[in-house]
Amino acid sequence: MLEKLKDPGEKTLAFLLLAPAFLLLALIVVYPIGRLIWNSFFDLRLSGGAAKFVGIENYTIALQDPDFWNAAWNTLLITVITVPGALVVGLGLAMLANLPFRRRWPVRLALLLPWALPLAFVGLIFAWFFHTEFGVVNDVLRRLGASEPTMWLLSPKLAFAAICLAIIWKTSSFMALILLAGLQMIPKSLYEAAEVDGASKWNQFWHITVPMLMPSIIVALIFRTITALQTFDIPQTMTHGGPGNSTQTLAMLIHATTIDYLDVGYGSTLAVLMFLISMVVTGFYLKRIGRSA
Repeated sequence: MLEKLKDPGEKTLAFLLLAPAFLLLALIVVYPIGRLIWNSFFDLRLSGGAAKFVGIENYTIALQDPDFWNAAWNTLLITVITVPGALVVGLGLAMLANLPFRRRWPVRLALLLPWALPLAFVGLIFAWFFHTEFGVVNDVLRRLGASEPTMWLLSPKLAFAAICLAIIWKTSSFMALILLAGLQMIPKSLYEAAEVDGASKWNQFWHITVPMLMPSIIVALIFRTITALQTFDIPQTMTHGGPGNSTQTLAMLIHATTIDYLDVGYGSTLAVLMFLISMVVTGFYLKRIGRSA
């Protein structure tokens, strides 16, 4: 009996070693998500009054709310535009930084700068770029002969395009850093053998670089897609969701509902729906793209 107590089995030992990690995970992940789901079933307002259980009424209201569908559409559209855009730009930057320069550190430092800048600061920079009267973009267009300044952030389509451009500029460096690490893991002997066989640079790219880089591409796409679905800072600082609500995202709608209107119950419902959308998209990546890789 004493020997069993002194020498626990492998399963018991594994449980004891993993227990602190499971407790920490439950504390910082499981409990907040559980609390969020619990609040979504209540009419809970910080402006006053006791919490009232309403069941799935908040979800019914959300699915009939045009503001929710508008924000969801904007969020998905930003994801569809900026994720592939950041991947293409990031791949080009990664391949540029991977070239055999004698001094490559300036190029690699340039990759770090956009990633290191705060999101809100990037939004302010691009809001100034596209300012109607004092913006750099309109100043360049004026020098090229444009007669009237373009109201970039006052037009729904132009404002949306400006936001997507800012997001691609900001996030392409993150993609480039991940892809650069993948490029450095590809053996140079593969390219040397391809050159001996007479393969062109284009064929080497499609038949060596892309297949060998696919695991890094999948990781970059998963992380970037999740953050794209949570887009908040850049459109908030550039347009505040305007004109009207044409550039409002789900995260912005959740912020307005909980912070501005103090409706924690409905805001929690919107957050749960955004969480479900994120899980569906992530599951698609893991099942489809990950399996093919």
